[in-house]
Amino acid sequence: MILILTCEHGGNEIPDSYKFVFNNASKQLQTHRGFDLGALDTFEYLKDLARFSMYSKTSRLLIELNRSLHHNNLFSEFTKSLKPEHKNNIIETYYLPYRNCVESEISKLISNDELVLHLSIHSFTPKLNSVERKCDVGLLYDSERHLEKEFSKALKLQLNIVNPDLNVRYNYPYLGKADGFTCYLRKQFPEHYIGIEIEINQKFSKSNVMDSNLKQTLRLAIQSCLQFRK
Repeated sequence: MILILTCEHGGNEIPDSYKFVFNNASKQLQTHRGFDLGALDTFEYLKDLARFSMYSKTSRLLIELNRSLHHNNLFSEFTKSLKPEHKNNIIETYYLPYRNCVESEISKLISNDELVLHLSIHSFTPKLNSVERKCDVGLLYDSERHLEKEFSKALKLQLNIVNPDLNVRYNYPYLGKADGFTCYLRKQFPEHYIGIEIEINQKFSKSNVMDSNLKQTLRLAIQSCLQFRK
């Protein structure tokens, strides 16, 4: 099984040509709305396990790489009012190159009859709308896809073998079938593709660095599961 690792929300960078749109958004850019705290650090810790890896440090507030082109939240409240030519430029410069590159790599591997495991690394805020999210690590997958369901069960088992106290939940705090990059890729690759989003609670992130014990737990569990077979 070939591992592909991605991180769509690794940073909160805004290109110089669009900084004028974010003059009053400095606070938002530093929060979970601007990027996934600790996600890129986790990605860097794991990426040597992967055959191919890719990340983005462009803020999701410029364009949301984890949404489809038709999605209402592709552009944030800061960029929704931009002129069509600006939006098209953002799509052509930041969105399509990232997604097309990952899709192309997966396509090449599958054409060689490889089974591709795509782990997309994310993090989530511990509280949303004053509601505590009771989860340490979420595994997002499509329950109707047998391989994704079985791999997620195997990964949860390995995570809890390494750390029995870790609260690992399926399809939480989001649904794995909701609009996202893995959801899009499932449609492109009905077979030989396993797409899992790993969501890590940002309570483990300090100064954008994820807890070392948690990273090691993830690494050991993923290493064990790379022997998974269809």
